[in-house]
Amino acid sequence: MSNGTAATAEYDRLIARHHAMRLRRQLLAPSSSGGGDFGISAYGEDGGYDGAADQHLIRCDLDVISPLSDLIDHLYLVMFSHRPYLRSLFPASMEFQQLHLERIFHHLIDHLHRPVELEQTLRQLGRDHRKLGVRPVHYEAFEEALCAAVRHRAGERWTEELEGAWVRMLRFAVGAMVAGADSALTEPPYWHAVVTGHERRRPDLAVVRVRTGEPYPYRAGQYGTVEHPGLPHTWRQYSMGCAPRSDNELEFHVRRTGPGGVSAALVEHTSVGDRLRLGPPRGTLLPDGDPRDLLLVAGGTGLAPMKAIVEEQAVHRPTGRMVHLFVGARDRADLYDWQALSELGLHKPWLTVTPVTVGELADTVAAAGDWRDHLACLSGPIGMVGSVRTRLAAVGMPTAQVRFDQALYR
Repeated sequence: MSNGTAATAEYDRLIARHHAMRLRRQLLAPSSSGGGDFGISAYGEDGGYDGAADQHLIRCDLDVISPLSDLIDHLYLVMFSHRPYLRSLFPASMEFQQLHLERIFHHLIDHLHRPVELEQTLRQLGRDHRKLGVRPVHYEAFEEALCAAVRHRAGERWTEELEGAWVRMLRFAVGAMVAGADSALTEPPYWHAVVTGHERRRPDLAVVRVRTGEPYPYRAGQYGTVEHPGLPHTWRQYSMGCAPRSDNELEFHVRRTGPGGVSAALVEHTSVGDRLRLGPPRGTLLPDGDPRDLLLVAGGTGLAPMKAIVEEQAVHRPTGRMVHLFVGARDRADLYDWQALSELGLHKPWLTVTPVTVGELADTVAAAGDWRDHLACLSGPIGMVGSVRTRLAAVGMPTAQVRFDQALYR
């Protein structure tokens, strides 16, 4: 038997064992609501999780584990050496994956004292992980590797209490993620899409149009994840650049941020007829049912969701709503989608479009009017979003009225 065949057989046995154990637990305790699929709940007898206590334990000895990047390096080394068949679930380059996991660990530790709120984020993460082919049994291998990594990093300072806190945190997270995945069983894990248009607006930027075989149920202002066939298991987030259309066509504005990666593949190595995969739409940039006037501020390819919102307002705008769109750019040539914006702004007295190519975008926006009764939506580079938020707050705009998609900036 070849190594590949043996690994596949071992994987099949593991999956079969997992399903058998899960069925047995359901038959023996159909009303239980454990915190994961490992047979040990992360929750106490009262059904709650004392995240604050574990947060204290983890933070007290975080210097023993840190840097988290080294912990994660060892974690994946152990997991792939013990379960080599799991390597195929991950991208060839693990750099982004490791950074993503490090951000998740930091987010967990920072918010563990608020488990109810944290659970909502984790449930969404579990829904999103379905597109990767992750099954609950894979978390068992992850826990095993995490324990080994904690022991390795802690060395002589390892304690059962420290490892227990990390394991309980993980099981809490896994329980929420599995519940999130189970709640989305009627939602496809991904959609197949065919590239219908590819325009290089600049050497480092392209507008990519795709059409899905089935309706892609997004709202203007949301984002989706995209997988390129040249980089399997590697997904990147991009905002949709148009309002939903009856022909199932949508567009993404993609800027190449460096050599390699999904953005470079979409800009440089994508043609009409190529097939992509789209993860479920996510985000809540523009809330439902709020009729206030809109202040939209975009920088770079952050223009995409703003363009989608303006398109949607042209069809479904609350009576009397005014929309003000500011687009920041280094120069006129940097306004890569200006023609479409100009056409969109024709004969619409409710819409003003202001390009900002001179001075600071944040200062220009803050000085352009009294925005305190508006709802603001921001999208673009993280520095731009931060500076606009700061300036709007300085002129009296309540922070609750300034929205940006935090998931894109983690």
